[in-house]
Amino acid sequence: MALSAGCATTNGDSRDPFEGFNRTMYGFNQAVDEAVVKPVSKAYKEALPELVQTGVRNFFSNLADIFIGVNNLLQGKVIDAANDGMRFALNTTIGGLGVLDWASEMGLEKHNEDFGQTFGRWGVSDGPYIVWPLLGSSTVRDSVGEVFDIRVDPVRNHEPIVARNAMYLTRVVSKRADLLDASRILEEAALDKYVFTRDSYLQRRRSLIFDGSPPREFPRAANPGPTGAAEVPGNRETVLSASAQGELQNVEGK
Repeated sequence: MALSAGCATTNGDSRDPFEGFNRTMYGFNQAVDEAVVKPVSKAYKEALPELVQTGVRNFFSNLADIFIGVNNLLQGKVIDAANDGMRFALNTTIGGLGVLDWASEMGLEKHNEDFGQTFGRWGVSDGPYIVWPLLGSSTVRDSVGEVFDIRVDPVRNHEPIVARNAMYLTRVVSKRADLLDASRILEEAALDKYVFTRDSYLQRRRSLIFDGSPPREFPRAANPGPTGAAEVPGNRETVLSASAQGELQNVEGK
């Protein structure tokens, strides 16, 4: 963080004091995506039947339910945690290790929780926005949460190493293939793709922490806009719908 401070620029947005560093990393991630990840994901999507892609998606989603439940429990949402446990039990057994998502068919809701959200739920502030190489958009709080997420991730910790790497790469390609349409939205809608991605990420993370009902944010007097009026965070680019924000969060890796 101290090194990245040297790349900081003064842009009037207190959420992004390391914009110079972040834009460099964003450009690097975009280059890697265009050169490697996106072409492989297109080939994956074109080569495999939709039924197979759905099975792969369900398999990794089922594994994620384990620690989604743990985070719901840590946030005090006991009923949601029990729901996640039931999802994992049903899909792992009658769903063939999660390839079939019977739990959703039975009305058990799929949740989205991680350690960054748990920290936020208990009052830890975002901290500065930061873009990491390959991992993509984050904040200081979410970066700490990501360390915990990686430590307990059943895919990243699977043995042997060859199987682990194969599973991890398959998950990355599957996720990126699902986001091909979202990346086209980004290309078409954003005048400044970096700002668009940053604002979408921060808005969505705030929405997730408060389960879709975040408290209202008021303009910040410390961030004057070009006319001298206070500038509301995220108002410099077109704001996406909640569903589109959810898709765009993962375009660059997170």
